[in-house]
Amino acid sequence: MSLREKGAITGVGETAYSRESGRSVLSLQLEASLKAIEDAGLKPADIDGVIPYSGVVAEDFITNLGLPDLRFSAVTPLGGASCVAAVQCAVAAIAAGICNHVLIPVGRNGASGGRIGMRVQQMPQFRLVGEFEMPLGAIAPAQLYAPMARRHMELYGTTSRQLGEIAVSTRANAMLNGNAVMTKPMSIEDHQASRMISDPFRLFDCSLESDGSCAIVVSGAERARDLRKPPVMVMGIAEGHPDSPSVITQRPDMTRLGIAKAAPRAFEMAGVKHDDIDVAEIYDCFTYIVMCQLEDLGFCKKGEGGPFVESGAIRLGGKLPVNTHGGLLSQAHMVGMNHIAELVRQLRGEAGKAQVRDAEIGLVTGYGDMGDGSVAIMRRG
Repeated sequence: MSLREKGAITGVGETAYSRESGRSVLSLQLEASLKAIEDAGLKPADIDGVIPYSGVVAEDFITNLGLPDLRFSAVTPLGGASCVAAVQCAVAAIAAGICNHVLIPVGRNGASGGRIGMRVQQMPQFRLVGEFEMPLGAIAPAQLYAPMARRHMELYGTTSRQLGEIAVSTRANAMLNGNAVMTKPMSIEDHQASRMISDPFRLFDCSLESDGSCAIVVSGAERARDLRKPPVMVMGIAEGHPDSPSVITQRPDMTRLGIAKAAPRAFEMAGVKHDDIDVAEIYDCFTYIVMCQLEDLGFCKKGEGGPFVESGAIRLGGKLPVNTHGGLLSQAHMVGMNHIAELVRQLRGEAGKAQVRDAEIGLVTGYGDMGDGSVAIMRRG
């Protein structure tokens, strides 16, 4: 059974993003969840499914929000691919007749209470990372992913300045966003002058550590049409896992991610082509991961991601505007849920100064752990 247009995103909510919120993950998620529920024109009692993240469980939402008829809960532990994968899970539960409205909250106090690098130790494949990578000193995400970028450079001539174009264009978008952590202008020269973190990743190739929360509500397609805001229909959605999913350095092609498997399924389900995509929110834990996903999604051929981004294609006004909110690189690290929220706002026409003109169809991705990928194609309802 296809999930095409069985569900829609009907509500989005975000807290302020910061470096030091001084708040618990639960309190942040409750705030964003209430905003998302209100945005949909619903009440907490209408929520009958929840897919939580960040150590918070369904019972926390029953206790604090008063969800009297919660019928479904799940987790999608794919790191940064979790949020889009959770949308797939929610739509599947709705299509099966289990739920009507599923809440998906994400919250982090990554800046003030626990760093994103801790995720490596939580991964089920940590044993294999410990066998192959850690003996060489690779213990943080930047160190684990850097060899992929270096391999791409050696094979295709990709340059640090091309990666810098992703950081610069993303920062320019964040400067248009009233809820972004990093809003100081950045040039390619600034990027090149930033300190090396793990070759070839410089400081500005790396995403932020952030405090805050973002939540969405996914509703059944028929019910979505009667709610407060125009629904954003889920046209196609899929997840994929890379070859050698537990250890990057042991896979046959270090430049191919799990999203290469998911993308064809999502496009086929949606019934659209690449030229139909008006705006894309691409998971950006590191600049290279954006470029690699653009290739694996099919927006350019493998090895041509550097020239593609360098051409200005991903800037506002370009062929494919990318990360119009500022992404994980400059807005905040919300595990990619802020990417979903931004796509919803773009397709509603609510994206403010970063609004892509006449945006009707958009794409959002997730990237997690050692290369897991998820992708959703959505349209304005």
